[in-house]
Amino acid sequence: MIHDILAQLDNGISALQTLRYVDTVQPFFYRFGLMGYDEDTYDALYWVIIGVLEIVVTYAALRPLEALRPVEAWHDRKAVRADVIYTWIAKLGIVNIAFFFILQPLFDHWQSLMAIYDVPNIDLESIWPGVTDQAVVSFLIYLVVLDFFGYWYHRWQHRFGVWWELHAVHHSQQQMSLWADDRNHLLDDMIQAAFFAAVSLFIGVQPTQFVVLVAVGNFMQSVQHVNARLPYGWLLERVIVSPAFHRRHHAVGYGHEGTRYGCNFGVLFPWWDMLFRTASWNRTIEPTGIRDQLPAPHGAARSYGEGVIAQQWVCVRAHRDASARKTFPRRWRDGLSAGDASNLKS
Repeated sequence: MIHDILAQLDNGISALQTLRYVDTVQPFFYRFGLMGYDEDTYDALYWVIIGVLEIVVTYAALRPLEALRPVEAWHDRKAVRADVIYTWIAKLGIVNIAFFFILQPLFDHWQSLMAIYDVPNIDLESIWPGVTDQAVVSFLIYLVVLDFFGYWYHRWQHRFGVWWELHAVHHSQQQMSLWADDRNHLLDDMIQAAFFAAVSLFIGVQPTQFVVLVAVGNFMQSVQHVNARLPYGWLLERVIVSPAFHRRHHAVGYGHEGTRYGCNFGVLFPWWDMLFRTASWNRTIEPTGIRDQLPAPHGAARSYGEGVIAQQWVCVRAHRDASARKTFPRRWRDGLSAGDASNLKS
């Protein structure tokens, strides 16, 4: 049944893709002599339509929750405007799909060499014939495998100084919202797109599966950043990453500081945090952001910029002082009282 629904959805998107291409893109390309790019553009249009639909669905599902059950009440939503721009850039998926197709010939060549020299090929769908080769089952397998790599990718972002400077653009948002997931440095986006495209090709993900995998992952991560109280309960929050679990990762003094460079690195599933002992289930609502944004004496009152261009430029400047990346005392690792945490912004 799920397979039939997905097939119908795919047919509907393909029909819209053809309609938009014939009515809008093709006449434009013909008028300006760009027909040499028509095939690649037609393929990319599928991804763009998926991205637009994803933004519409995400906003329709999550914005009412933010209005009805906010974690924090905001008097000024100006800080969210840049995140909306990031979301449109990221959700259209041009960077992701570009790296996927750019790397495809390279992996095809490697697979040919593996066949010539009789090197075993990685085929996750053949693990359990009749089961793992079912569309829904293989999709879930790919989702879990990619999430495992996503966990380690996320930990590396916090572990290495230069990489952290890029990732800090994401953590500098002090007002979590449904738009916050896509607030990233564009260079970091390109590195991430290349990484996951390579992993996806290596484990045998097909282009159509890749599009859906990215779309599902993006939606789940938007839910994690939402400014809404969503009670997952003890069991569900140990199955998928909840907003409370991920908010802990963004909390000043908890999520990305300390001996392990933080906690709750899981992208979609908290299993890896549980397995590698980086999980924190504390639901206390703490201020979010980066310590050096705070006023003295708790921070350096550093500005990460209000607009997209300013935020992209911050990490290009000199690296943050070593004191801003140092391992903090035990009281920061083990957690502050709610009163102490609230004083950080005063």
